[in-house]
Amino acid sequence: MRRSRQSSTTVEDPGRRSERKETMTTIGAVCSRDVVFTTRDATVAATAALMRQNHVGCVVVVEQLNGGKRLPVGMVTDRDIVIEVIAPGLDVETITAGDIMSTELVTVAESEGLLETMEIMRYKGVRRIPVVDSNGQLVGIASIDDLLEVLAEELSELAKIVARERVHEVQARR
Repeated sequence: MRRSRQSSTTVEDPGRRSERKETMTTIGAVCSRDVVFTTRDATVAATAALMRQNHVGCVVVVEQLNGGKRLPVGMVTDRDIVIEVIAPGLDVETITAGDIMSTELVTVAESEGLLETMEIMRYKGVRRIPVVDSNGQLVGIASIDDLLEVLAEELSELAKIVARERVHEVQARR
Protein backbone atom coordinates (compact mmCIF):
# COMPACT_ATOMS: atom_id res chain seq x y z
CA MET A 1 0.00 0.00 0.00
CA ARG A 2 1.48 3.33 -1.03
CA ARG A 3 1.12 6.12 1.48
CA SER A 4 0.75 9.73 0.49
CA ARG A 5 3.03 12.39 1.86
CA GLN A 6 2.13 16.01 2.45
CA SER A 7 4.85 18.31 1.17
CA SER A 8 7.17 18.33 -1.80
CA THR A 9 10.14 20.28 -3.03
CA THR A 10 11.59 20.90 -6.47
CA VAL A 11 15.01 19.43 -7.11
CA GLU A 12 17.19 20.84 -9.88
CA ASP A 13 19.48 18.31 -11.51
CA PRO A 14 22.00 19.50 -14.14
CA GLY A 15 21.17 17.93 -17.47
CA ARG A 16 17.70 16.86 -16.42
CA ARG A 17 14.39 18.62 -16.07
CA SER A 18 13.04 19.51 -12.63
CA GLU A 19 11.51 16.68 -10.63
CA ARG A 20 9.09 16.82 -7.76
CA LYS A 21 10.63 15.02 -4.83
CA GLU A 22 8.40 14.00 -1.94
CA THR A 23 9.78 14.50 1.54
CA MET A 24 9.11 12.88 4.88
CA THR A 25 6.65 14.88 6.94
CA THR A 26 4.12 13.88 9.57
CA ILE A 27 2.76 10.63 10.92
CA GLY A 28 -0.61 11.61 9.48
CA ALA A 29 0.92 11.46 6.01
CA VAL A 30 2.16 7.88 6.37
CA CYS A 31 -0.27 6.17 8.74
CA SER A 32 -2.92 3.76 7.56
CA ARG A 33 -6.31 5.47 7.38
CA ASP A 34 -8.12 2.13 7.26
CA VAL A 35 -8.45 1.46 10.98
CA VAL A 36 -10.29 -1.58 12.26
CA PHE A 37 -12.22 -0.59 15.36
CA THR A 38 -14.86 -1.91 17.72
CA THR A 39 -16.64 -0.86 20.91
CA ARG A 40 -16.11 -1.95 24.51
CA ASP A 41 -19.18 -4.21 24.49
CA ALA A 42 -18.09 -6.34 21.51
CA THR A 43 -17.32 -9.92 22.49
CA VAL A 44 -13.81 -11.27 22.17
CA ALA A 45 -15.17 -13.71 19.56
CA ALA A 46 -16.51 -10.82 17.47
CA THR A 47 -13.27 -8.88 17.94
CA ALA A 48 -11.18 -11.86 16.83
CA ALA A 49 -13.46 -12.31 13.81
CA LEU A 50 -12.88 -8.65 12.88
CA MET A 51 -9.13 -9.20 13.08
CA ARG A 52 -9.32 -12.29 10.88
CA GLN A 53 -11.66 -10.69 8.36
CA ASN A 54 -9.41 -7.61 8.01
CA HIS A 55 -6.05 -9.40 8.36
CA VAL A 56 -4.88 -7.23 11.27
CA GLY A 57 -3.23 -7.93 14.61
CA CYS A 58 -5.05 -5.27 16.60
CA VAL A 59 -8.36 -3.49 16.90
CA VAL A 60 -8.79 -0.01 18.33
CA VAL A 61 -11.59 0.20 20.87
CA VAL A 62 -13.57 3.42 20.45
CA GLU A 63 -16.27 5.32 22.21
CA GLN A 64 -18.74 6.46 19.60
CA LEU A 65 -20.19 9.88 20.25
CA ASN A 66 -23.00 11.80 18.62
CA GLY A 67 -22.27 12.75 15.04
CA GLY A 68 -20.26 9.59 14.36
CA LYS A 69 -17.17 10.77 16.24
CA ARG A 70 -14.86 7.95 17.30
CA LEU A 71 -12.66 8.56 20.33
CA PRO A 72 -10.07 5.83 20.95
CA VAL A 73 -10.23 4.45 24.49
CA GLY A 74 -8.22 1.23 24.23
CA MET A 75 -6.69 -1.39 22.02
CA VAL A 76 -6.99 -5.18 21.78
CA THR A 77 -4.22 -7.21 20.16
CA ASP A 78 -4.19 -10.82 19.06
CA ARG A 79 -1.75 -11.41 21.91
CA ASP A 80 -4.24 -9.95 24.42
CA ILE A 81 -6.84 -12.45 23.24
CA VAL A 82 -4.48 -15.41 23.58
CA ILE A 83 -2.96 -14.42 26.95
CA GLU A 84 -6.07 -13.00 28.65
CA VAL A 85 -8.84 -15.24 27.28
CA ILE A 86 -7.72 -18.35 25.40
CA ALA A 87 -4.86 -19.54 27.67
CA PRO A 88 -6.92 -19.35 30.89
CA GLY A 89 -9.85 -21.04 29.11
CA LEU A 90 -12.34 -18.18 29.40
CA ASP A 91 -15.46 -17.92 27.24
CA VAL A 92 -14.85 -15.76 24.15
CA GLU A 93 -18.61 -15.23 23.85
CA THR A 94 -18.96 -13.57 27.27
CA ILE A 95 -15.66 -11.70 27.72
CA THR A 96 -15.72 -8.31 25.94
CA ALA A 97 -13.14 -6.13 24.25
CA GLY A 98 -13.62 -3.68 27.13
CA ASP A 99 -12.65 -6.41 29.61
CA ILE A 100 -9.25 -7.07 28.03
CA MET A 101 -8.33 -3.85 26.20
CA SER A 102 -5.25 -1.90 27.17
CA THR A 103 -6.58 1.03 29.14
CA GLU A 104 -3.47 3.20 29.11
CA LEU A 105 -3.81 3.96 25.43
CA VAL A 106 -1.03 5.94 23.83
CA THR A 107 -2.10 8.08 20.86
CA VAL A 108 -0.29 10.53 18.63
CA ALA A 109 -1.54 13.63 16.84
CA GLU A 110 -1.59 13.36 13.07
CA SER A 111 0.52 16.53 12.91
CA GLU A 112 3.37 14.90 14.88
CA GLY A 113 6.65 14.28 13.06
CA LEU A 114 7.87 10.78 12.26
CA LEU A 115 10.91 10.96 14.52
CA GLU A 116 8.82 12.25 17.41
CA THR A 117 6.32 9.44 16.85
CA MET A 118 9.11 6.86 16.91
CA GLU A 119 10.40 8.37 20.14
CA ILE A 120 6.94 8.13 21.74
CA MET A 121 6.52 4.52 20.60
CA ARG A 122 9.96 3.56 21.90
CA TYR A 123 9.46 5.32 25.24
CA LYS A 124 6.00 3.77 25.76
CA GLY A 125 7.02 0.36 24.39
CA VAL A 126 4.26 0.10 21.76
CA ARG A 127 4.42 -1.39 18.27
CA ARG A 128 1.21 0.27 17.07
CA ILE A 129 -0.20 3.69 17.85
CA PRO A 130 -3.60 5.20 17.02
CA VAL A 131 -3.39 8.54 15.21
CA VAL A 132 -5.88 11.23 16.21
CA ASP A 133 -6.90 14.62 14.85
CA SER A 134 -6.92 17.88 16.81
CA ASN A 135 -10.27 16.90 18.38
CA GLY A 136 -8.96 13.53 19.58
CA GLN A 137 -10.92 11.60 16.94
CA LEU A 138 -9.43 8.43 15.50
CA VAL A 139 -8.12 9.08 11.97
CA GLY A 140 -5.49 6.38 11.47
CA ILE A 141 -3.07 3.90 12.95
CA ALA A 142 0.69 3.65 12.60
CA SER A 143 2.83 0.61 13.18
CA ILE A 144 6.51 -0.11 13.36
CA ASP A 145 6.13 -1.68 9.90
CA ASP A 146 4.81 1.62 8.48
CA LEU A 147 7.73 3.54 9.95
CA LEU A 148 10.30 0.98 8.78
CA GLU A 149 8.92 1.19 5.24
CA VAL A 150 9.27 4.98 5.15
CA LEU A 151 12.72 4.93 6.75
CA ALA A 152 13.92 2.26 4.31
CA GLU A 153 12.82 4.44 1.39
CA GLU A 154 14.61 7.45 2.87
CA LEU A 155 17.80 5.45 3.53
CA SER A 156 17.70 4.19 -0.05
CA GLU A 157 17.57 7.80 -1.25
CA LEU A 158 20.57 8.63 0.97
CA ALA A 159 22.53 5.73 -0.51
CA LYS A 160 21.92 7.14 -3.98
CA ILE A 161 23.76 10.31 -2.94
CA VAL A 162 26.99 8.36 -2.49
CA ALA A 163 26.75 6.79 -5.95
CA ARG A 164 25.84 10.12 -7.51
CA GLU A 165 28.74 11.88 -5.83
CA ARG A 166 31.16 9.44 -7.46
CA VAL A 167 29.65 10.00 -10.93
CA HIS A 168 29.93 13.78 -10.49
CA GLU A 169 33.56 13.48 -9.38
CA VAL A 170 34.46 11.33 -12.39
CA GLN A 171 32.80 13.81 -14.76
CA ALA A 172 34.49 16.78 -13.12
CA ARG A 173 37.97 15.28 -13.46
CA ARG A 174 37.78 14.43 -17.17
